[in-house]
Amino acid sequence: MNLLITGGAGFIGSHVVRRFVTQYPEYNIINLDKLTYAGNLENIKDIDQSPNYTFVKGDIADLEQMRSVIKDYNVTGVIHLAAESHVDRSITDPLIFVRTNLIGTSNLLQACKEAWKDNWEGKLFYHVSTDEVYGSLPLDDSMFTENTAYDPRSPYSASKAGSDHMVRAFFHTYHMPVVISNCSNNYGPNHFPEKLIPLFINNIINKKPLPVYGSGENVRDWLYVEDHARAIDDIFHKGIHGETYNIGGHNEWSNIDLIKTLCAVMDSKLGREVGESEKLISYVTDRAGHDMRYAIDGGKLQDELGWTPSLQFEEGISKTIDWYLTNQDWLDNVTSGTYQEYYNKQYGK
Repeated sequence: MNLLITGGAGFIGSHVVRRFVTQYPEYNIINLDKLTYAGNLENIKDIDQSPNYTFVKGDIADLEQMRSVIKDYNVTGVIHLAAESHVDRSITDPLIFVRTNLIGTSNLLQACKEAWKDNWEGKLFYHVSTDEVYGSLPLDDSMFTENTAYDPRSPYSASKAGSDHMVRAFFHTYHMPVVISNCSNNYGPNHFPEKLIPLFINNIINKKPLPVYGSGENVRDWLYVEDHARAIDDIFHKGIHGETYNIGGHNEWSNIDLIKTLCAVMDSKLGREVGESEKLISYVTDRAGHDMRYAIDGGKLQDELGWTPSLQFEEGISKTIDWYLTNQDWLDNVTSGTYQEYYNKQYGK
């Protein structure tokens, strides 16, 4: 197995790369990442000298480069995580998301199709997507299933929905072996501090405001990133070709309740007075097109492949906070941008 993992220097991708490098020493793992602001090789420095690991700096939106990578490394499997993923950035500049998420995914599919020459035995293209393609749920007990109709509400989710459709098109048109997973919000170590949990951890450490969109009543289902990596492992090895699997954490929290819990745990760990960090909360104008609620029904994944999340949220958030508190250098480097200067010198822009 020569396994190409795209986006492997990012948050989720780095945990997937680490799992496959360590769990499957017989596989050759090729980690391809563009090293944008969210890509940081420090995330996987513990395994970068492993004999079954290779890093390639690359852009999935470059079709000729993808053709070369697939051919040169004789790639027989792909786990595709590389994506632009921040909703606020997609509202500001949607075309970057079209280029990476839709065109980039299409390039990978085409490069694999050409290299594999319709000889699909032992091949697999695994596309990692998001629950945001399904749109927004009301504040009730409804949940997203694999049969929920797509209804994306942001340029980010629309670009991911488009890439999901292209993967399915290659399955139905060319019979390429594919699987797709749609996951809920991830949290855990190595998360770039633009997303809610790492941003607020960093802001609490530095006693900066905690900006809450609208009233903070929006609800998300939170999944610990190492549980997600384990689910990807199960789906890659046991998933049925052409099928979609939803991955959820069974952990629904309103934003404001999550933030208040985060504040309380941080106060305890930092030795601050109870309620000190909560005073940093400030309410700001709601995000344009802000989905009210996401919730994943993970029954198919549990029933067919036996996967369930291993951590309750309280344990997962405590582990996450501990990681950031003991890795302050990492946090300082990513917030300052010094890591990008180093990579630009080493690999070129």
